[in-house]
Amino acid sequence: MSHVRISYDSFAKTVPAAQAALIAMGKTADESGVDKEIVELVKLRVSQINNCAFCLQIHLNVSRKLGLAQTKLDLVATWEEAGIFSEKECAALAWAEALTRLDGRSVSDAVYETARRHFGESELLFLSTAIATINAWNRLGAAFRFAPPIPQKVAAAAS
Repeated sequence: MSHVRISYDSFAKTVPAAQAALIAMGKTADESGVDKEIVELVKLRVSQINNCAFCLQIHLNVSRKLGLAQTKLDLVATWEEAGIFSEKECAALAWAEALTRLDGRSVSDAVYETARRHFGESELLFLSTAIATINAWNRLGAAFRFAPPIPQKVAAAAS
């Protein structure tokens, strides 16, 4: 069983400037006009790839508040096979995976061209910033095993 190495609260108290910078960076995509549901799908997929329970739970909570279809939340891990995601969502998810799984190589022209067909230059820059930010959060959350926040319904039932 996994245990918390350093808590999120300790991170926030110890390096508040880093926390504030990551939050500010994350807000750029939120305030850019890029479809919030697509941004959340991307954050979910990247958090799955990076095995960050903390970020995965946060973005499941946000996605539910936005009203994202439960079927999409259930199948985002297998988006390529699911057949329920739009072409634009697929382009965003492919872009997110390419930026997350660099493995010593650059992003392919094919993935870039597909993303550009669905996103304007500024949208792609904002989406890429969201992907970079969630990757940074994932590195911290997974390394220190931040405890996932308990969803409100679970917390209420537990009390």
